[in-house]
Amino acid sequence: MSEFSKTLCPYCGVGCGLEVSPPAQHGKATNRDSQGNLIWRVRGDKAHPSSQGMVCVKGATIAESLDKNRLHYPMVRDSLDQEFRRVSWDEAFNIITQRIQTVLFTQGPEALCMYGSGQFQTEDYYIAQKLMKGCLGTNNFDANSRLCMSSAVAGYIQSFGSDGPPCCYDDLELTDCAFLIGTNTAECHPIVFNRLEKYHKKNRKVKMIVVDPRRTPTAEAADLHLAIRPGTDIDLLNGIAHLLMRWNYIDTMFMDDCTSNFPAYAEVIRHYPPEVVARQCGISIEDLETAARYWGKSEQVLSLWSMGVNQSSEGTAKVRTIINLHLMTGQIGKPGAGPFSLTGQPNAMGGREAGGLANLLPGYRAVKNPQHRAEVEEFWGLKPGKISPNPGLTAWDMITGLENSAVELLWIAATNPAVSMPDLERTKKALLRSPFTIYQDAYYPTETSAYAHVLLPAAQWGEKTGVMTNSERVVTLCQAFRQPPREAKADWEIFAEVGRRLDFEKEFAFANSAEVYAEFVKLTKTRPCDMTGISHAQLQAEGPTQWPHPEESYELESSTPNCTDAINRDCTDAINRVSNKRLYTNLRFHTPDGRARFGAYYSKGLAEPPDPDYPFVLTNGRLYGHWHTQTRTGRIEKICKMHPEPFIEIHPRDAARLGVVDNMCVEVRSRRGKAKFTAKVTKAIAPGTVFVPMHWGSLWADNAEANALTHSESCPDSLQPELKACAVQLIPISVEVTVKNYQLQSSEW
Repeated sequence: MSEFSKTLCPYCGVGCGLEVSPPAQHGKATNRDSQGNLIWRVRGDKAHPSSQGMVCVKGATIAESLDKNRLHYPMVRDSLDQEFRRVSWDEAFNIITQRIQTVLFTQGPEALCMYGSGQFQTEDYYIAQKLMKGCLGTNNFDANSRLCMSSAVAGYIQSFGSDGPPCCYDDLELTDCAFLIGTNTAECHPIVFNRLEKYHKKNRKVKMIVVDPRRTPTAEAADLHLAIRPGTDIDLLNGIAHLLMRWNYIDTMFMDDCTSNFPAYAEVIRHYPPEVVARQCGISIEDLETAARYWGKSEQVLSLWSMGVNQSSEGTAKVRTIINLHLMTGQIGKPGAGPFSLTGQPNAMGGREAGGLANLLPGYRAVKNPQHRAEVEEFWGLKPGKISPNPGLTAWDMITGLENSAVELLWIAATNPAVSMPDLERTKKALLRSPFTIYQDAYYPTETSAYAHVLLPAAQWGEKTGVMTNSERVVTLCQAFRQPPREAKADWEIFAEVGRRLDFEKEFAFANSAEVYAEFVKLTKTRPCDMTGISHAQLQAEGPTQWPHPEESYELESSTPNCTDAINRDCTDAINRVSNKRLYTNLRFHTPDGRARFGAYYSKGLAEPPDPDYPFVLTNGRLYGHWHTQTRTGRIEKICKMHPEPFIEIHPRDAARLGVVDNMCVEVRSRRGKAKFTAKVTKAIAPGTVFVPMHWGSLWADNAEANALTHSESCPDSLQPELKACAVQLIPISVEVTVKNYQLQSSEW
């Protein structure tokens, strides 16, 4: 037996393979932190195809958080002004099931809600869907993927007929031109960026374009940095398309044979000439033309994007406009090319596969589709019509549902909405109104635990065996390498036990997570995300596996490729075999006519543009070392030293006008709230725009919550809030920002 257990990093969607070994090993000194606590050893897994042995600081230090401030036992209280009291699991389950039964009897299933997380393993996601959408009959399950990737989901579905990033990480080292927009990849997806940057440095003919209002470490590495004004992404993309059309850098045969709706798109881009676009975006015509030439002259163009595109009131439109550029130039279905969303969370992709958003069902099915509902009902053994035809409440709908008393029970698991939701003061007030909140997490305290009536201790990374899927559709088995502390349980086990106590015993008669996964993959058969050939045993024997991966090693596709000999593709066979490396290699898409669809969008700009009262645009994002709301990273000494306090980036021109200097405290006000940050005067931010990190909640600093400022306006298609931009005013003050320094000790709870 190997001394190392293979697993996956539980932070971002890159999906880096890790190898973990016990603190004490024969012939080696016992591994301890600075306080003398035993620490598991972590190293990169060189055999993992996605990360190739590389690991960032978060992955390297992850084990240091395993035993700090853990929630050990179920806790309950009758009201939020009371102290928690410890109870047995049996009592906690009885309280929960009785409350669910009461809500079902008095208000019906639509008053029940669950808010989950991309931190779930796929087995956790799947059991939650079966419980909520199947057995209880409500689609009110949403996840923090709604705040992260739902615009990418909607964009893929509308353009290609199905979700699923079509590219793979090997494309990072095959492309001629990498187009990065709305992503600080170097800090947020560092191992992806490491691969791209190494390749870029070795191949000087390869071009890198970065679109970002900030000069981030990602932008520093670019051949061309376009520091556009926030909210002008579609202007820029349509402007590039205008020039590609003018200069005839288009693939007419591909468009004729493989796409639809180009005339409507051509009419839109006609209105985006260089002089108009440059003025709108705040860039030079020369830089705009350079970007278009880089794209147009490249044989393989790879676009990468993340939250800067998705978290927008135009999120889906932005995603589709990126895809449009690929469609008009035939840059899809071949090595080194295609549109590639970088997933924010470790298993947000697995959640999408399992149906883990309010509008989805397992196997990339849609709640609104009668055939899809019928297929899942039959598989689960439900009566026809049991699954509601109506999409459930999204994450923000749950907040407004608490406000108007439509939500009677809110079950939150593995996420921290009291920091991550927009319009945070409104969110907190709504959480205070909740009649009954269950909070299931590995750690205590978190900001959200203050709003809970029941606390359930969850097993976390390394304490349960399950599957996760990364940004490139690689499925990895994450082996448990230690027992959960005290009474903590795996999330899927908690959901399944509640299901059994609600008299759905046969529906949740699973002995282990391998059985859960084996049932789930049956629902993917013949679907775009077919994983019927994947199992825990197969992953353990063969290692990480990319989907589609049907039961047969090679399975014939159902349609003849829609392409001609004139198009330079590997399309010589009348019928292609399934490719799991890249999607759409046969240029057939999951639309009724097999064609990819152009989306025609005019730019609408920000939902809340700056004005004389609030003259700055605030944007926010991650830092290299921290993760989301610091539930893990805030408890790791090395990372806290890297990023000791929150800050606000201000351009020198704006700082001079306001009388702000480095390290001065600045109060930031929006129409919804206020916060205080230490000033960092830098030319790395565009004039008129300011930046703050999004990691600090009330546990880690006083009055430094980015989402106290943001608004809840969202994309009409994806329903993803515009977390990336809001209008603010700045007020220099002399009071110092107070950063809290917690003693990181084990909790008795």
